[in-house]
Amino acid sequence: MQTELADFIKDTDAGKEADTILRSCVHCGFCTATCPTYQILGDELDGPRGRIYLIKQMLEGHEATAKTQLHLDRCLSCRACETTCPSGVQYGRLVEIGRHYINQRVERPFIEKLKRKVLLSILPYPKRLAPLLKLGQTIKPLLPSALKNKIPTVEEKMHSPQRDAKPHQRHMLVLQGCAQSVMKPSTNTAAENILDKLGISLITATEAGCCGAVSYHMSEHDEGLDFMRGNINAWWPYVENGCEAILINASGCGAIVKEYAELLKHDPVYAEKAKRISALAKDPVEVLANEDLSALSINNPNIKVAFQTPCTLQHALQLNGRVEIILSKLGFKLTPVDDAHLCCGSAGTYSLLQSKLSEQLRDNKLNHLMAGQPDVIATANIGCHMHLQSQSTVPVKHWLELVADTLR
Repeated sequence: MQTELADFIKDTDAGKEADTILRSCVHCGFCTATCPTYQILGDELDGPRGRIYLIKQMLEGHEATAKTQLHLDRCLSCRACETTCPSGVQYGRLVEIGRHYINQRVERPFIEKLKRKVLLSILPYPKRLAPLLKLGQTIKPLLPSALKNKIPTVEEKMHSPQRDAKPHQRHMLVLQGCAQSVMKPSTNTAAENILDKLGISLITATEAGCCGAVSYHMSEHDEGLDFMRGNINAWWPYVENGCEAILINASGCGAIVKEYAELLKHDPVYAEKAKRISALAKDPVEVLANEDLSALSINNPNIKVAFQTPCTLQHALQLNGRVEIILSKLGFKLTPVDDAHLCCGSAGTYSLLQSKLSEQLRDNKLNHLMAGQPDVIATANIGCHMHLQSQSTVPVKHWLELVADTLR
């Protein structure tokens, strides 16, 4: 594709990156076949190819409008189009640049701005989220069903492994996560229990916080980068002390931590450290795939499991099919899931900001997941977990929790 970016952006780092991405697109249209929003809405501008055109026009100096903003807002950033694209177009990065640009130039309605401000002020901060969740759980019976379904029930505390005073020789850091640590702390406990059986201790750097995804993906780039720098500062002493990996149990968080190197490459202070952190960042399936799993003995191996592969796991991390291999190896019975490449509609804050589309995608996903009559749905990301759980008729669990619950 030929481009002629406007003077205001062409010589900036973002402009140069956008120009390279735009020029790699040949507008073949393969991406539209795997775009969830295009499948529902049938509008070229609600598919990757159309959005690429809109971003190109803006960066070439055409007027940025609220209509263009809406089409970019409707994008899930699922990156299924990247997996499909034969030209290797980095659509995810391009849409981030486009959103950041248009959000600086198009004023949002007051209610939209307020909603985004509230989300940015609460979601990345567990100490703020926890009391609000507790309040929601207390008054849940009084709430309308649409809101009630979004509030998770209080879960029983999962016990951590009982160890001697001396920890294992092998140790890894673990990111507790913001929403996950409040809504599903059992996920991290499950990881701790499993890795304990494999001779690995998990360490939490108490100063580490949100991975930065919430802010960065809502176009608050400076705020997101500050979260990233804070995590690097918190983790660095452990890295210098020989920490073997940074375990990230939410694939959405893992995807962005693995991008720290790219996102901070122009930071003279943090660029090199960010490279090291990204290299150490591991999804649990990457860790378990390299371990001897004979120590993990499953108590009920005939459980039928429908695995929902989060977009961040299959399209961003490129780890599609890996969890299913481990679950099958451990003895679980995997049920078939049609259209497994399509997003469930959670997509970070998407389920809160684009609720109608999000619910359509969730219901479609649940229909496919339930077709094999599973006993449980397993996933690998907190957002997908909560979104599917809001309407599922069978239990939804993180796959680590599923494994830990059935260990002998």
